[in-house]
Amino acid sequence: MGITRQAYYQAEKRAQMTAQATEQILELVMEYRCLMPSIGTRKLYWLIKGKLLQRGLKCGRDQLFKILKENNLLIRPKRRYTKTTDSKHWMKKHPNLLKDYSAVQANEVFVSDITYVESAEGVHYLSLVTDAYTRQIKGYKLSNDMRAENVVQALHMAMQQATDRATRMIHHSDRGAQYCSELYQSALRHYGICPSMTDGGLAKQCFSYQNALAERINGILKQEFLTTRCQTMKELDHLIAESIMIYNCYRPHLSLNMNTPNQTYEQTKTELIA
Repeated sequence: MGITRQAYYQAEKRAQMTAQATEQILELVMEYRCLMPSIGTRKLYWLIKGKLLQRGLKCGRDQLFKILKENNLLIRPKRRYTKTTDSKHWMKKHPNLLKDYSAVQANEVFVSDITYVESAEGVHYLSLVTDAYTRQIKGYKLSNDMRAENVVQALHMAMQQATDRATRMIHHSDRGAQYCSELYQSALRHYGICPSMTDGGLAKQCFSYQNALAERINGILKQEFLTTRCQTMKELDHLIAESIMIYNCYRPHLSLNMNTPNQTYEQTKTELIA
């Protein structure tokens, strides 16, 4: 066939080495996919590239994409939308303080939202409070309804962790009844936090910020972490707590220069001390 025995064995050896390298790469992939089942290729590559170098493995992002595709490990994004905001109520709505404002430190701007999650027992509601600067999920509450008491509990959890607060704190949310309620507004006043809300009417289409960050965190948690159907609400609550811990500790963000929320928070603490 025009191929020498030496060339044949060299080609076979290269194929074996490629297979061994691919196996090691897949081991690293599964190590992180066990923690974050639906993390995308770009962030996955960022997480494993240091270990690839340590093992002497050469693999670029495009090569990783190819390996994932060949092994049916690419993640296809799922997009679902369920309305959880009821802004048609008589309670006071507060102005949007974030139109021309961005957080410059941790514990300065908190964003909050409610999203639905499911178990075999039915539909539940997850209230989240996220730090806008570090992207840390600071507080959460899983419940069977969307009463104000539940979102207040998420806020209390967040404030217990906010030990080094900014001089002026802002809480941003949509105009849902829970956030406009006297119970929630009273909690904000107790902590000395300024309320901020998304714009209503035609103005809603004019400002880019609105509550996009809070909704983005909802999507990350649901699409990348809460991928296993739990049998009970108690089991789901445990999964959420575990997922938030993994998210804060391990999930890199492009907006944070591929740092994790906890890394970003630690950096801000160091900067404050310096």
